[in-house]
Amino acid sequence: MESELLGKLADKLLTTKELFQMVEQDFGLLHLIVNGVSSSKASIRYGCAKILTDLSEAHPKELYRYMDSFISLLDSKYRILTWNAMAIIANLTRVDKDKKFDDVFEKYYSFLNDEYMATVANVAGHSGKIVLAKPYLADKITDKLLKVDDLSITPHLTEECKRVIAEKAISSFGMFFDKIKQKRRVIYFVEKYSTSPRKTLRETAKNFLKKWG
Repeated sequence: MESELLGKLADKLLTTKELFQMVEQDFGLLHLIVNGVSSSKASIRYGCAKILTDLSEAHPKELYRYMDSFISLLDSKYRILTWNAMAIIANLTRVDKDKKFDDVFEKYYSFLNDEYMATVANVAGHSGKIVLAKPYLADKITDKLLKVDDLSITPHLTEECKRVIAEKAISSFGMFFDKIKQKRRVIYFVEKYSTSPRKTLRETAKNFLKKWG
C-alpha cells in the first residue's frame, strides 16, 4: 500500500493535500513520507517535502522524532530540499526539547553566506519563529541577521536580491524586537531601508519604525 501511495502521487492520481490529510489520520504513514524525500522521482521527492513542511507547521510534535533526518537534508544536493529542511527545522524549534537546533545553529546560519538569494532569504525569513520558540537566541540571531548588509554580490544575488533579504530580516525583527537587548543597532539597520527604491521593503521598514522606532 505504501509504495502504491507514492506511485499515485507520482502519477498525479493523489494530490499532496490528499496525502497530507491521510497522514493526519494515520501518523504511522509518516515514515513513508520521510523516505519519499529520497526518491529518484522529482514529483515524489518534492511532493513529500511539501507535505512534511505543512505537517511540521500543523503537527510539530509528530515530526520531531525525525529531526535528525531534516537536519541532514540541509546538505541535500537539491536546493529546494534544503529550503524545505530550513522551514521544517524552524517549525520544529517549538518542540525541540533536546536542543537539536542549538547544536546546528552555526550550520543553519552559515547559509546566510550562500550565493543564492532564496537560500539566504529563507534563513532570514524563518528567524522570527525560531526566536519566538527559543527567545534566549534573540541576540545571537540578531547579530547574524544584521550582517546581511555586508553580503557579497553574486550572479544569483544582486542588489535587488539584497533588498528582498533585508525585507525578510526586518519582518523577522518585527516578530521579536521586544526580546532584543541592543535595540538601537536594529533601529539603525531598519532606518537605512526606509527610503529604499523597493516599495515593499520601504513600507516594511516604515511600519517597523512606526511600531518600534
